[in-house]
Amino acid sequence: MEFTIRNIGAYFVSYLLILSGKVRKINNKASNSEIILSVYFHNPTRKLFESTVKWFIKNKYKFISVEDLNEILKSEIEFPKSTVVFTVDDGWKDNKINIVSIANKYKVPVTIFATTDPIEKEEGFWWSYISKGKSIGLIKKTVNELKIVPNSFRIKNLLQVKSTIKIDREALTIEELKEISSHNNIIIGSHTISHPILTKCSTRLVEYELKESKNILEKWINKPIKSFAYPNGEFKEREIEILKRNGYEIAFSTKQKYLTTDNRNQRFSIPRFDVLENVSFTENICRMTGVWFYRK
Repeated sequence: MEFTIRNIGAYFVSYLLILSGKVRKINNKASNSEIILSVYFHNPTRKLFESTVKWFIKNKYKFISVEDLNEILKSEIEFPKSTVVFTVDDGWKDNKINIVSIANKYKVPVTIFATTDPIEKEEGFWWSYISKGKSIGLIKKTVNELKIVPNSFRIKNLLQVKSTIKIDREALTIEELKEISSHNNIIIGSHTISHPILTKCSTRLVEYELKESKNILEKWINKPIKSFAYPNGEFKEREIEILKRNGYEIAFSTKQKYLTTDNRNQRFSIPRFDVLENVSFTENICRMTGVWFYRK
């Protein structure tokens, strides 16, 4: 945890939320088959990921895979009690040690949504280049600013930075991805080729990013790719239709909502609660149970 004023304040807010019984109330709802918790990570430490797994075990949750969830949402399996699904975005190189090893230790199913370009090219993720470029004055725009402009403008800034600086590999290698995909507890899904904000891209580019990332991953691991996570959680009906057309069966957003029987038919807009690397575990308890987002 970083000891900032924001994090210290958030810790006390989270502590009060837990004391108030709000987390217990969510656990009760889950045990009564009213909700399924959907939780996602990016690049957690081993300690954070293991602490999260142990918290759910302590609170008597069952871990299901994305494949299980797909069957539940298609009503092929009854809506379960006290259930959580884990997903991981991007495919960071430390996922192998910090996530896969813990998933195997506790037999927890995890889906890792991999972005193929950083893996294949053994380089940094685009936002790392932009952050570095901004910090040394190469460009004026921040990462967040480049998420809301046309993709061509983002690419222009990215190429400008890449022509000047180099960032060491941040993602898994192809061989590491192949190796972890062979583990029973790990499923690989697509997170596009280059992690663009799809709603800022042309239809032609969206088709390419979704279709080719699936093809590349299937070639690498020799397994079908059926699941997808939208970069930055951004999507519209166009993205859903292209996913369906290319053989995907389920897709995850970053909508901070519960999975319920009422929204079980929305298999291409699965909500998720995030776990952050730089906040207290007390806050993360409130985040992964959704209490943080409904605290008002």
